[in-house]
Amino acid sequence: MSTAGAPPAWAACDPYAAALRSGRGPLFLRHTDGRLLPLEVERWCAGADAVDRAVLARCEGAVLDVGCGPGRLVAELAGQGRTVLGVDVSEAAVTRTITVGGQALRRSVFGPLPGEGRWGTVLLMDGNIGIGGDPGALLHRMGRLLCPGGLLMTETDPADLDERAEVRVVRHGRETVGEPFPWARIGTPALLRIADRAGWRTAAQWTAGARRFVALRTPSPRSTSSSAEPPKSTAVISSQRPR
Repeated sequence: MSTAGAPPAWAACDPYAAALRSGRGPLFLRHTDGRLLPLEVERWCAGADAVDRAVLARCEGAVLDVGCGPGRLVAELAGQGRTVLGVDVSEAAVTRTITVGGQALRRSVFGPLPGEGRWGTVLLMDGNIGIGGDPGALLHRMGRLLCPGGLLMTETDPADLDERAEVRVVRHGRETVGEPFPWARIGTPALLRIADRAGWRTAAQWTAGARRFVALRTPSPRSTSSSAEPPKSTAVISSQRPR
């Protein structure tokens, strides 16, 4: 994804749009070395599950969902009466988000967005920490969107990795669509190293099933209590290496 705000190549891919409209895959990202990364279309197009709702319960203030996809998280928060907006470069994603009851705009996260510097929470779920292929640059942008002391909720890769690559959209594991675009996959240890160097404070890290999460807080001149810190009875702090 370009920092100039141009949509990435996959945003206009018919198979991606078709998958969101139908709610079904299979759909993959193919690395230049031939590896396939499955895209969880069915889960994204379903309603928010228990793991999603536990993440959303930690959100503070107005929420911006970056790369909202088909909008399950936006719709869940809107149904709770929360102030929430989704942004996505895919027209099909924005349309579906609105259809399921959320508000969304077709925008690049690197372009102008409403409420810059005033969002209480920003979500980077479902691998969206990989947007643009440079997690450090993306964290910098997140810091400009959040209010002082604001909360960034990220979903990291289950594996301990820090990988940058050019990828393409592939359907059925074979047919390549569109031009390559930069993407990243990053595990919790690598993300925490990058965040620490950039001055972010770790509010919490936890696992839920096979999914891994990190909550980061922007520097603030005042101390703030963190509602992102999970109750000990409902979360597992990630102290072991992922499988």
